[in-house]
Amino acid sequence: MHITFRRRSLFVAALAASLFTGGAALAQDNKNTVKVGISVGSAEQVFEVVKKVAAKDGLNVQVVVFNDYQLPNAALASGDLDANAFQHQPFLDNQNKARGFDIVPVGLTITAPLGFYSRKIKAIDQLPDGASVGIQNDPSNGNRALLLLQQAGLITLKPEAVKNNTATPLDVVTNPKKLKLVALDAAQLPRSLDDLSIAAINNDYAEKAGLSLNKDAVIKEAAKSPYANLIAVRRADKDKPWAKRLVAAYQSPEVKSFIETQFKGSLVPAF
Repeated sequence: MHITFRRRSLFVAALAASLFTGGAALAQDNKNTVKVGISVGSAEQVFEVVKKVAAKDGLNVQVVVFNDYQLPNAALASGDLDANAFQHQPFLDNQNKARGFDIVPVGLTITAPLGFYSRKIKAIDQLPDGASVGIQNDPSNGNRALLLLQQAGLITLKPEAVKNNTATPLDVVTNPKKLKLVALDAAQLPRSLDDLSIAAINNDYAEKAGLSLNKDAVIKEAAKSPYANLIAVRRADKDKPWAKRLVAAYQSPEVKSFIETQFKGSLVPAF
């Protein structure tokens, strides 16, 4: 077959572009630096160990710390992050549905039992009638806090809401102490403790506020909680080698031992 010089040049250019694109895609699949969004607090300590383990495998983990639960998924969806590690599955499901994200889990990390804390009482049986009770205003953590109040015998929720994990203050059917439920942003709850009798505070925010689940919580979840946190990525990246390497680094014996030794039950490995 005879090919003119011009056609041959175009053919070579197209082949080179194809090889370059394929090579770039392969490099992206096998990249050795990943940017991971985490929440402030205990996760920062854990990821210092994760980074060291990952480095032995040639993976450079760069951490971006967030003070707001609403930001890490938006940053991941927009491409500013490669992965995040701050949320449990119910929270992720709600964010995907509400905000149109296509983010998926690739591995479990820790379970962080939720606690109710107080600056006014030392035990839950001291909670007065009409007390103001802070809960998170996002659907998944708000539901979680209400379930914990029901487990403590303070309220009763509609069975359907309990079954579907969709409880809101509107689903409270009995409230013998006439508690006033106050829904606030999760990050605001520690700062509102002076104005509330008790408040549900997620572990990372509790730790930042100097609160210990084992020493300070007046109600707390059992260590075996269904709310295991996870590493999440965009769906297109779920099978990428770097994602598997990141999960392997987190789920290593070194990280598991650190969590168990450092946090003594306030964080529990979920892997």
